[in-house]
Amino acid sequence: MKRRDFVRNTGLGLLSASFLTSEAVAELAKKKTLLSLQLYSIRDHMKTDPVGTIKALSKIGYKDCEHAGYNDQKRQFYGHSPEEWKKILADNGMTMQSGHSVFGKQHWNFDKKELADVWKTTVEDSVKAGQKYIISPWLDVSLRKNFDDLKQFMDAFNVCGEYCKKQGIRYGYHNHDFEFSLKLTSKRVYDIILENTDPKLVAQQLDIGNMYGGGGRAMELLKQYPGRFELLHVKDEVDNGKGGHESGILGTGIIGVQEILKTSVNAGPTFYLIIEQESYQGKDPVACMKENYDVMKKWGYA
Repeated sequence: MKRRDFVRNTGLGLLSASFLTSEAVAELAKKKTLLSLQLYSIRDHMKTDPVGTIKALSKIGYKDCEHAGYNDQKRQFYGHSPEEWKKILADNGMTMQSGHSVFGKQHWNFDKKELADVWKTTVEDSVKAGQKYIISPWLDVSLRKNFDDLKQFMDAFNVCGEYCKKQGIRYGYHNHDFEFSLKLTSKRVYDIILENTDPKLVAQQLDIGNMYGGGGRAMELLKQYPGRFELLHVKDEVDNGKGGHESGILGTGIIGVQEILKTSVNAGPTFYLIIEQESYQGKDPVACMKENYDVMKKWGYA
Protein backbone atom coordinates (compact mmCIF):
# COMPACT_ATOMS: atom_id res chain seq x y z
CA MET A 1 0.00 0.00 0.00
CA LYS A 2 1.37 3.37 -0.97
CA ARG A 3 2.29 5.41 2.10
CA ARG A 4 1.33 9.08 2.37
CA ASP A 5 2.58 11.66 4.82
CA PHE A 6 -0.35 13.85 5.83
CA VAL A 7 1.74 16.27 7.84
CA ARG A 8 2.76 18.05 4.66
CA ASN A 9 -0.82 18.30 3.39
CA THR A 10 -2.85 21.44 3.90
CA GLY A 11 -5.89 19.37 4.79
CA LEU A 12 -4.32 18.35 8.08
CA GLY A 13 -3.77 21.99 8.88
CA LEU A 14 -7.45 22.62 8.22
CA LEU A 15 -8.34 19.80 10.58
CA SER A 16 -6.07 21.20 13.25
CA ALA A 17 -7.49 24.68 12.97
CA SER A 18 -11.08 23.58 12.85
CA PHE A 19 -11.75 20.95 15.46
CA LEU A 20 -8.89 18.69 16.54
CA THR A 21 -6.57 18.91 19.52
CA SER A 22 -2.82 18.90 18.98
CA GLU A 23 -2.69 15.31 20.29
CA ALA A 24 -5.34 14.23 17.78
CA VAL A 25 -3.48 15.93 14.94
CA ALA A 26 -0.30 14.10 15.91
CA GLU A 27 -2.19 10.81 15.87
CA LEU A 28 -3.78 11.52 12.49
CA ALA A 29 -0.38 12.41 11.07
CA LYS A 30 0.65 8.79 11.61
CA LYS A 31 -2.23 7.49 9.50
CA LYS A 32 -1.80 6.33 5.95
CA THR A 33 -4.36 6.01 3.22
CA LEU A 34 -6.05 2.63 3.60
CA LEU A 35 -7.62 0.91 0.61
CA SER A 36 -10.71 -1.08 1.49
CA LEU A 37 -13.73 -2.76 -0.09
CA GLN A 38 -17.40 -2.45 0.84
CA LEU A 39 -18.64 -6.05 1.04
CA TYR A 40 -22.03 -5.04 -0.31
CA SER A 41 -20.23 -5.02 -3.64
CA ILE A 42 -20.23 -8.82 -3.49
CA ARG A 43 -23.35 -9.28 -1.36
CA ASP A 44 -24.55 -12.51 -3.00
CA HIS A 45 -21.17 -14.16 -2.55
CA MET A 46 -21.11 -13.05 1.10
CA LYS A 47 -24.51 -14.68 1.66
CA THR A 48 -23.53 -18.06 0.23
CA ASP A 49 -19.86 -18.35 1.21
CA PRO A 50 -18.53 -15.48 3.33
CA VAL A 51 -15.32 -17.23 4.38
CA GLY A 52 -14.46 -18.38 0.87
CA THR A 53 -15.18 -14.93 -0.48
CA ILE A 54 -12.85 -13.30 2.04
CA LYS A 55 -10.13 -15.72 0.95
CA ALA A 56 -10.71 -14.73 -2.68
CA LEU A 57 -10.47 -11.03 -1.82
CA SER A 58 -7.25 -11.62 0.09
CA LYS A 59 -5.72 -13.34 -2.93
CA ILE A 60 -6.62 -10.33 -5.06
CA GLY A 61 -4.67 -8.14 -2.65
CA TYR A 62 -7.26 -6.55 -0.38
CA LYS A 63 -6.10 -5.99 3.20
CA ASP A 64 -9.26 -4.42 4.60
CA CYS A 65 -13.01 -4.53 4.10
CA GLU A 66 -16.12 -2.67 5.26
CA HIS A 67 -19.10 -4.77 6.26
CA ALA A 68 -22.77 -4.42 5.38
CA GLY A 69 -23.85 -7.57 7.17
CA TYR A 70 -24.28 -7.16 10.93
CA ASN A 71 -27.32 -8.87 12.49
CA ASP A 72 -28.19 -6.97 15.67
CA GLN A 73 -30.61 -9.68 16.85
CA LYS A 74 -28.10 -12.51 16.60
CA ARG A 75 -25.14 -10.17 17.20
CA GLN A 76 -23.27 -11.69 14.27
CA PHE A 77 -21.28 -10.62 11.25
CA TYR A 78 -22.10 -12.87 8.29
CA GLY A 79 -23.16 -15.67 10.63
CA HIS A 80 -20.18 -15.35 12.97
CA SER A 81 -19.61 -13.74 16.34
CA PRO A 82 -17.52 -10.54 16.33
CA GLU A 83 -14.51 -12.40 17.69
CA GLU A 84 -14.88 -15.23 15.18
CA TRP A 85 -15.24 -12.84 12.26
CA LYS A 86 -12.22 -10.83 13.32
CA LYS A 87 -10.16 -14.04 13.44
CA ILE A 88 -11.41 -15.18 10.01
CA LEU A 89 -10.26 -11.87 8.57
CA ALA A 90 -6.93 -12.00 10.42
CA ASP A 91 -6.27 -15.54 9.19
CA ASN A 92 -6.54 -14.12 5.67
CA GLY A 93 -4.37 -11.08 6.35
CA MET A 94 -7.31 -8.69 6.52
CA THR A 95 -8.98 -6.27 8.91
CA MET A 96 -12.39 -4.61 9.02
CA GLN A 97 -11.82 -1.07 10.18
CA SER A 98 -15.25 0.25 9.14
CA GLY A 99 -18.78 -1.08 8.95
CA HIS A 100 -22.30 -0.02 7.99
CA SER A 101 -24.96 -0.19 10.70
CA VAL A 102 -28.03 2.03 10.35
CA PHE A 103 -28.65 4.39 13.26
CA GLY A 104 -32.40 4.96 13.08
CA LYS A 105 -35.22 6.30 15.18
CA GLN A 106 -35.59 2.88 16.84
CA HIS A 107 -32.16 3.46 18.36
CA TRP A 108 -33.05 6.79 19.97
CA ASN A 109 -35.47 7.70 22.77
CA PHE A 110 -36.73 11.13 21.70
CA ASP A 111 -38.26 11.88 25.11
CA LYS A 112 -35.32 10.83 27.29
CA LYS A 113 -32.65 11.78 24.74
CA GLU A 114 -31.01 8.40 25.25
CA LEU A 115 -29.59 5.67 23.07
CA ALA A 116 -31.41 2.34 22.93
CA ASP A 117 -29.68 -0.74 24.32
CA VAL A 118 -29.69 -2.45 20.91
CA TRP A 119 -27.51 0.37 19.54
CA LYS A 120 -25.13 0.08 22.47
CA THR A 121 -24.65 -3.64 21.79
CA THR A 122 -24.13 -2.86 18.10
CA VAL A 123 -21.33 -0.48 19.05
CA GLU A 124 -19.91 -3.05 21.46
CA ASP A 125 -19.80 -5.75 18.80
CA SER A 126 -18.30 -3.36 16.26
CA VAL A 127 -15.43 -2.66 18.64
CA LYS A 128 -14.94 -6.39 19.27
CA ALA A 129 -14.72 -6.96 15.52
CA GLY A 130 -11.90 -4.42 15.27
CA GLN A 131 -13.76 -1.50 13.72
CA LYS A 132 -12.46 2.04 13.98
CA TYR A 133 -15.61 3.48 12.42
CA ILE A 134 -19.31 2.64 12.65
CA ILE A 135 -21.10 4.31 9.74
CA SER A 136 -24.84 4.82 9.42
CA PRO A 137 -25.74 4.49 5.70
CA TRP A 138 -29.35 5.64 5.76
CA LEU A 139 -31.75 8.29 7.06
CA ASP A 140 -35.35 7.18 7.45
CA VAL A 141 -37.89 9.03 5.30
CA SER A 142 -39.89 10.00 8.39
CA LEU A 143 -36.88 11.91 9.74
CA ARG A 144 -36.49 14.12 6.68
CA LYS A 145 -39.98 15.44 6.16
CA ASN A 146 -39.32 18.83 7.72
CA PHE A 147 -36.39 20.92 8.89
CA ASP A 148 -37.13 20.78 12.63
CA ASP A 149 -37.40 16.98 12.81
CA LEU A 150 -34.16 16.52 10.89
CA LYS A 151 -32.32 19.07 12.99
CA GLN A 152 -33.56 17.37 16.16
CA PHE A 153 -32.28 14.02 14.96
CA MET A 154 -28.89 15.56 14.28
CA ASP A 155 -28.75 16.16 18.03
CA ALA A 156 -29.10 12.38 18.36
CA PHE A 157 -26.22 11.97 15.89
CA ASN A 158 -24.02 14.10 18.15
CA VAL A 159 -25.01 12.15 21.27
CA CYS A 160 -24.33 8.93 19.38
CA GLY A 161 -20.95 10.27 18.34
CA GLU A 162 -20.06 11.16 21.90
CA TYR A 163 -21.05 7.69 23.11
CA CYS A 164 -19.07 5.97 20.36
CA LYS A 165 -16.03 8.11 21.13
CA LYS A 166 -16.09 6.89 24.73
CA GLN A 167 -16.20 3.29 23.47
CA GLY A 168 -13.13 3.81 21.30
CA ILE A 169 -14.85 3.97 17.92
CA ARG A 170 -15.85 6.84 15.62
CA TYR A 171 -19.43 7.35 14.43
CA GLY A 172 -20.16 8.61 10.94
CA TYR A 173 -22.77 9.07 8.22
CA HIS A 174 -22.87 7.87 4.60
CA ASN A 175 -24.82 9.71 1.92
CA HIS A 176 -27.06 8.54 -0.90
CA ASP A 177 -28.75 10.82 -3.46
CA PHE A 178 -31.77 12.24 -1.60
CA GLU A 179 -29.53 14.42 0.56
CA PHE A 180 -28.85 16.51 -2.54
CA SER A 181 -32.17 16.36 -4.38
CA LEU A 182 -34.32 17.08 -1.29
CA LYS A 183 -34.48 20.52 0.26
CA LEU A 184 -36.10 21.55 3.55
CA THR A 185 -36.73 25.30 3.99
CA SER A 186 -34.72 25.86 0.77
CA LYS A 187 -31.65 24.08 2.20
CA ARG A 188 -30.30 20.74 0.99
CA VAL A 189 -30.63 17.88 3.44
CA TYR A 190 -26.89 17.26 3.20
CA ASP A 191 -26.09 20.82 4.22
CA ILE A 192 -28.46 20.50 7.18
CA ILE A 193 -26.65 17.34 8.25
CA LEU A 194 -23.16 18.81 8.03
CA GLU A 195 -24.12 22.14 9.59
CA ASN A 196 -25.77 20.49 12.60
CA THR A 197 -23.31 17.72 13.41
CA ASP A 198 -20.16 18.28 15.43
CA PRO A 199 -17.15 17.16 13.33
CA LYS A 200 -15.38 16.15 16.54
CA LEU A 201 -18.14 13.57 17.06
CA VAL A 202 -19.57 12.72 13.63
CA ALA A 203 -17.41 11.78 10.66
CA GLN A 204 -18.63 11.90 7.07
CA GLN A 205 -18.21 9.11 4.56
CA LEU A 206 -18.67 10.64 1.13
CA ASP A 207 -20.09 8.35 -1.55
CA ILE A 208 -18.98 10.04 -4.74
CA GLY A 209 -21.28 7.95 -6.93
CA ASN A 210 -24.54 7.87 -4.97
CA MET A 211 -24.87 11.64 -4.98
CA TYR A 212 -24.60 12.04 -8.74
CA GLY A 213 -28.24 11.31 -9.58
CA GLY A 214 -29.39 13.72 -6.89
CA GLY A 215 -27.29 16.58 -8.23
CA GLY A 216 -24.37 16.30 -5.81
CA ARG A 217 -20.82 16.70 -7.11
CA ALA A 218 -17.88 15.45 -5.07
CA MET A 219 -15.37 18.10 -6.12
CA GLU A 220 -17.74 20.87 -5.10
CA LEU A 221 -18.31 19.29 -1.68
CA LEU A 222 -14.59 18.81 -1.04
CA LYS A 223 -14.17 22.55 -1.53
CA GLN A 224 -17.30 23.49 0.43
CA TYR A 225 -16.50 21.32 3.45
CA PRO A 226 -12.70 20.90 3.63
CA GLY A 227 -11.50 18.43 6.23
CA ARG A 228 -14.90 16.80 6.78
CA PHE A 229 -14.54 13.61 4.73
CA GLU A 230 -12.41 11.03 6.50
CA LEU A 231 -13.75 8.17 4.41
CA LEU A 232 -14.58 8.01 0.72
CA HIS A 233 -16.73 5.47 -1.10
CA VAL A 234 -14.87 5.14 -4.36
CA LYS A 235 -17.44 4.54 -7.09
CA ASP A 236 -17.89 5.33 -10.77
CA GLU A 237 -21.13 5.78 -12.71
CA VAL A 238 -21.74 4.40 -16.21
CA ASP A 239 -24.68 4.64 -18.62
CA ASN A 240 -27.30 2.01 -17.75
CA GLY A 241 -28.91 2.15 -21.19
CA LYS A 242 -32.20 3.33 -19.71
CA GLY A 243 -31.56 7.04 -19.55
CA GLY A 244 -29.78 6.85 -16.20
CA HIS A 245 -26.60 5.59 -14.59
CA GLU A 246 -25.36 2.68 -12.50
CA SER A 247 -22.06 1.88 -10.84
CA GLY A 248 -19.32 0.33 -12.96
CA ILE A 249 -15.60 -0.35 -13.09
CA LEU A 250 -13.55 2.56 -11.77
CA GLY A 251 -12.27 4.88 -14.44
CA THR A 252 -14.81 3.85 -17.06
CA GLY A 253 -17.59 6.27 -16.13
CA ILE A 254 -18.41 9.95 -15.83
CA ILE A 255 -17.47 10.75 -12.23
CA GLY A 256 -13.82 11.68 -12.74
CA VAL A 257 -12.74 9.38 -9.94
CA GLN A 258 -8.98 9.80 -10.22
CA GLU A 259 -9.08 13.58 -9.84
CA ILE A 260 -11.51 13.31 -6.91
CA LEU A 261 -9.19 10.88 -5.13
CA LYS A 262 -6.17 13.10 -5.66
CA THR A 263 -8.00 16.12 -4.26
CA SER A 264 -9.56 14.27 -1.34
CA VAL A 265 -6.42 12.49 -0.17
CA ASN A 266 -4.08 15.44 -0.57
CA ALA A 267 -6.34 18.23 0.66
CA GLY A 268 -9.10 16.36 2.51
CA PRO A 269 -7.51 14.62 4.22
CA THR A 270 -9.22 11.28 3.57
CA PHE A 271 -7.79 8.22 5.29
CA TYR A 272 -10.04 5.42 4.01
CA LEU A 273 -10.71 4.78 0.33
CA ILE A 274 -13.45 2.17 0.12
CA ILE A 275 -14.26 0.66 -3.26
CA GLU A 276 -17.93 -0.03 -3.95
CA GLN A 277 -19.64 -1.34 -7.07
CA GLU A 278 -23.29 -2.39 -7.02
CA SER A 279 -23.92 -3.22 -10.70
CA TYR A 280 -21.67 -5.35 -12.85
CA GLN A 281 -22.71 -5.06 -16.54
CA GLY A 282 -22.92 -8.86 -16.86
CA LYS A 283 -19.57 -9.60 -15.20
CA ASP A 284 -18.88 -11.66 -12.10
CA PRO A 285 -18.81 -9.37 -9.03
CA VAL A 286 -15.56 -10.80 -7.64
CA ALA A 287 -13.92 -10.39 -11.04
CA CYS A 288 -15.06 -6.76 -10.98
CA MET A 289 -13.40 -6.29 -7.61
CA LYS A 290 -10.16 -7.58 -9.14
CA GLU A 291 -10.47 -5.02 -11.94
CA ASN A 292 -11.18 -2.23 -9.47
CA TYR A 293 -8.22 -3.23 -7.32
CA ASP A 294 -5.95 -3.20 -10.36
CA VAL A 295 -7.17 0.30 -11.28
CA MET A 296 -6.51 1.60 -7.79
CA LYS A 297 -3.07 -0.01 -7.84
CA LYS A 298 -2.33 1.68 -11.16
CA TRP A 299 -3.35 5.00 -9.63
CA GLY A 300 -1.03 4.41 -6.67
CA TYR A 301 -3.51 3.56 -3.91
CA ALA A 302 -2.68 -0.12 -3.47
